[in-house]
Amino acid sequence: MLKKIFLPLALVIISSTLFAQKETVTEVSESEMTTADVPYAVIENVPVYPGCVGNGNQELKQCMSTKISEFVSQNFDMKKIEALNLPPKVYRTAVQFKINKEGKVVDVRARAPHPQIENEAVRVVSNLPQMQPGKQRGEAVGVLYSLPIVFKVEPPAKDEKKRKKRKT
Repeated sequence: MLKKIFLPLALVIISSTLFAQKETVTEVSESEMTTADVPYAVIENVPVYPGCVGNGNQELKQCMSTKISEFVSQNFDMKKIEALNLPPKVYRTAVQFKINKEGKVVDVRARAPHPQIENEAVRVVSNLPQMQPGKQRGEAVGVLYSLPIVFKVEPPAKDEKKRKKRKT
């Protein structure tokens, strides 16, 4: 009895797996392949920020990191942030962007604890200067870059607290 059930069941399973394994192979030449965006950490030749010179990726990465940090520090408008009256503490904003094949900063996105902080981070990073594009296998590619922006909101000064109390 068991053999009568097992044999037809085994034939159905085997035949269905044989038909399900039809395989199609399409050859793609290397010139037809488009290189996807490459993370900054693994790019062969990093994008070069204006004014950065070096003998290798490590030096260029360090220079670019320093220059971007300086640019953000100089252009991030803390007055806009202070106007939000956020509680005093350290705030972190995560910014992601792409340096495209032409070296332009595009696709800027930010995650922050307040929408206006996100807007300010996007504004500043979008204004980064054009760079020499990154290269992978000798070809210019888009490079994905992540930038943490950390700042501290200080408690209001005692004189400022007194002025606020008088106004109310």
